[in-house]
Amino acid sequence: MSTPLWSSTSAFEAPPVASVPAPASTSAQVLIAGLGQPAPARTVFAEARFMQVLDRPLVVSGELAWLGGDRLQRRVDHPQQETATIADGEVTQQRAGKSPRHFSLTRAPQLQVLLDSFVALLSGDAGRLQQVFEIRLSGDPAGTWTLTLVPRDVKVVKTVASIAIDGTGRQSRCMRMQEADGDLAVDLLGPLAAKMPAQPTREALQALCQGAH
Repeated sequence: MSTPLWSSTSAFEAPPVASVPAPASTSAQVLIAGLGQPAPARTVFAEARFMQVLDRPLVVSGELAWLGGDRLQRRVDHPQQETATIADGEVTQQRAGKSPRHFSLTRAPQLQVLLDSFVALLSGDAGRLQQVFEIRLSGDPAGTWTLTLVPRDVKVVKTVASIAIDGTGRQSRCMRMQEADGDLAVDLLGPLAAKMPAQPTREALQALCQGAH
């Protein structure tokens, strides 16, 4: 991809990193377990990536797929077709008319964080999620809620400050990945993807993610 795969930050402020993270609450564990679904699990997405070096956000759309195990695929259909696949510790990027590019997952901490979070959420594995992240739940698990994930690894948190997943009931609506350098990526998931504004702003996306109409 032309920009760092699946990344981001700023307007949604990252919570401070605790020196000794508390375990996830029982409510959070029950919520995460309820989000689990069998592989392959696919969802459409629309992403706006706010970068400090650009005047306006980059917007792409396509499909995210958990293929089972530690295999994740992100297919972009618009504005140009490209596919990124994580499997067996390796990332493969493909674009039409170009040779595939391969590199180790260890070179991309954003992708490792994304893999851990997506696989744990889609499989309903609260234990795996808690190994990698400090988990905070706000809102009503039976209604509108937000899970905030802060990487436990101090090296990773220097790149990825936090991930916030917004949802309603057993459906994730939105993922916001905030990077430590000030960039922010907001992914609208499922039916919400169709509501991506033509000219998205942080404020408009925050309202969509948190259930405002």
